[in-house]
Amino acid sequence: MKITSFNPLIIAKDTQAIVEVFEALGFERRHFSKEIENREDLSSIRMKDANGFYVDVTQNEKVPQTITGIRMNVDNFDEAYEFLKSKGFVNTRGDKVTDTGSAKATMMASPSGFMISLIEHIK
Repeated sequence: MKITSFNPLIIAKDTQAIVEVFEALGFERRHFSKEIENREDLSSIRMKDANGFYVDVTQNEKVPQTITGIRMNVDNFDEAYEFLKSKGFVNTRGDKVTDTGSAKATMMASPSGFMISLIEHIK
C-alpha cells in the first residue's frame, strides 16, 4: 500500500468560519463536493495553499462537536483498511464502505480516538 496524499481534515456542523480562517492564511478553495454518499447533510471543500499544502473542511450537520482528523488517500483501499484494523482501528460506520465506482472510502477511528478518512480514488 502506498499513501498518495495525507493532510488534515476538519469536520464541523458549520464550516464557514473555518474556511474563512484558512482563506486568510492563503488557502484557496480547490474542489467542492456536495454529493457525498448521497447525503444532503454532508459537503466538503478541499483547500490548497501556494506551498502545496492541503486541508479538507467537511460540513456535517450531525456531528456533536468539531472533529479534527486526517485524510489519507491510498493506492489500495483494501490493504490499507486491513492494516488499520490490525492496529486496532475500527470503521465508524460498522462494516460500511462507500464505493462509488470511482472511489472507495470510510472513516476509521484509532484506539486513542483520532480519525482517519481512508480513501482510494480508482483510476
